[in-house]
Order: sequence, then structure tokens, then C-alpha cells
Amino acid sequence: MKIVIAPDSFKGSLTAAEAAEAIETGFRAVYPDAEYVKVPMADGGEGTVQSLVDATSGTIITQLVSGPMGDMVAGFFGILGDRQTAVIEMAAASGIHWVRPKERDVFLASSFGTGQLINAALDRGCDKLIVGLGGSATNDGGIGMMKALGAQFFDQDGVQLTADVRALLQLASIDLQYLDPRLDKTEIVVACDVDNPLCGENGAARVFGPQKGATEEDIAVLDQALTRYGDILSANAGRDIASEPGAGAAGGMGAAFIGLIDAVLKPGVDIVIEIVDLANSLVDANLVITGEGRVDNQTIHGKTPTGVAKVAKSCNLPVICITGSVEDGADFTHQLGIDEIYSVTEGDYDLTEVLIEAEHKLTQAAQKIAKSLNL
Repeated sequence: MKIVIAPDSFKGSLTAAEAAEAIETGFRAVYPDAEYVKVPMADGGEGTVQSLVDATSGTIITQLVSGPMGDMVAGFFGILGDRQTAVIEMAAASGIHWVRPKERDVFLASSFGTGQLINAALDRGCDKLIVGLGGSATNDGGIGMMKALGAQFFDQDGVQLTADVRALLQLASIDLQYLDPRLDKTEIVVACDVDNPLCGENGAARVFGPQKGATEEDIAVLDQALTRYGDILSANAGRDIASEPGAGAAGGMGAAFIGLIDAVLKPGVDIVIEIVDLANSLVDANLVITGEGRVDNQTIHGKTPTGVAKVAKSCNLPVICITGSVEDGADFTHQLGIDEIYSVTEGDYDLTEVLIEAEHKLTQAAQKIAKSLNL
């Protein structure tokens, strides 16, 4: 029997590789002679660098960069086993976790550090970049990142705009003549799992601003500033950049990637599935096990379990999902190919305790599932 184990990370406790190892340990106690193939997964968000580095025998590079509020932080990126592809999580430099709740400021938070990570990857000779969006502290439309890469933003008097997002209200032109020329020779794929436009009711400010500390008054100003930004981007590109799906991702960083760098936006889990060659691992398999920290109504929107299930079902394979907790909306995952969902927690539980004992509980749950299958 061949069992493929392809989980995401269990946020706050286990990497995808550690989760796969724990699941194998549980199953091997019941099926010691089975063939186990572990494929660490991710969906473009937190854990993507680690998963792809683990899957390809790559390397993680630590890089000191500017954090969202301008202080220096220890960012990182991965170089895959081919030594030519770099994987960057924008949150590693510009993530909301770098800013204490009381210090969050959507007008001053900058994505400059993400541009520095891109520069560092180019300095290492990488000619393909995979950039994961999500978890940002910023709502700057990616202008901080673009400034780090050499772009310049001017008002109608030819004065460069300040870092304050409100300055976008005065944006008149964008100069790309000093943009890093290496970008023209670099394939850039952006892992984006939201389809929000840049502006409006479903835009970056309205949907993502509140979690970054924006008030209702702030949101109105942000949306107005990003609307001006979107108009300039659209005029430069000759198409409506602001309305394109994903333009509002990571505080509008998606718009910068498609409007100023001509990158390609793709669902993160699809990118990972392709790189780790999941389909090849499923050849001659009998069972697929996936999982993540929580299964809820967001799982159906491009998360790892449903992405793995889609590929598995194309091979007519049964799929089991093991998760830390099952929340409302999880039943919809059955329509997308997940046959059974098992939680490592039951009834009331202490989250702190679960996180501390995550490896043991995951192994224990996997063993119980294997025993049931064996019956």
C-alpha cells in the first residue's frame, strides 16, 4: 500500500514537513509495511518558503531588511534546489506580525522591505521569483516595494512623494527608468489567493484595512488614495489594473506586480503543487492524507487541503484531511474532494496546550484513523 501525505503547516506549532512526519509515525504504527511518500505543502501564505525549501532540498537565507514601520527586522527568503528560483513571503519583511497592535498605522506602514528581499534574491543570481502575498501590515499599494526596486513617484510639480500613503492623493506620474533592469530578465510569479480589486467595497482598504488598524475615516482616505493610484497605473498600462482580480491583495501590492512589473498572479496552492510535482507522487498511490491547522469556510478558497484533493480526485484517490480544529463551513470541503475530516481536538480544549502538544496529538490522531481503516 502506498500512502501520500501532503499537509500544510499547522500554524503556530508544526511546519508542513513536521506535520507530515507526525502523520506518518501514527500510520506506520498500524501499517508498518506501507510505502509512505511525504510531500510538504503550502498555499502561498505563511510557511510557503519552508515547505518549498524542504520539498526541493533548498536553502533559507536570512536578510536584514526594513520592517513595516521602518525599523530593521530579520527577514528571510528561500532558494530552491535548482539554485535559480527564489521564494519570498512578503510577510517575512512587511508582515503584520512585526507591528504591535497599538503601533499599527496604515498610512505609514511600508512594503519597502519586500523590495529589499527581492533585491537580495536577484543579487544571489536568481532568475525566477515566486512571491507569496498575505499577512501584510501595509496598505501602500506596493509603492514601498517599488521604491526599493528603483521606481519613483511624483506629484504634478515633479516632487517625489513621501512614504505616507496619503501622498498618493497627489500622485501624477510614475517613473520606471531607474527600475532594476534585472527584473526584465526575471520570471515573477505571484502567489495570490484572493480576487479583491484594488478599490471600492471589496478593495484593499475596505476589506483588509480594519485588521491593520484602519478606522472608518482612515478607510475612506485610503480608498481615495488607492483609487488615484489605480487610475495612474491603468493609464500607464493601457488597461484597468485597479479592477483586475488580485489587485487588492496584500494592501494593493497585487496592483504593483501586475501594473508595474508585469508579473503573473496565480493561486498559491497551484504554484506549490506544480513545484513539488504532487501529481507524480500520486502515481500508484492508494490513499492521500492532507491537513492544516484549521478547516473552515475559507478552506474551499484555494487552501492546501482542497488543492491537494483536486489533484487526488483526478486520480480517483480517497482523501483524508486531518486538522487541528473543524469550524463552521467545513462541510463544503466534501464537495471539493475531501472524503473525511478528522480533528485532533474534541469538545472544549486549551489552545495553548494543543499547540505545545501538536506533534503528539497529530500522531495520536493519525494512529486512530489508521486503526479505523484497518478494521
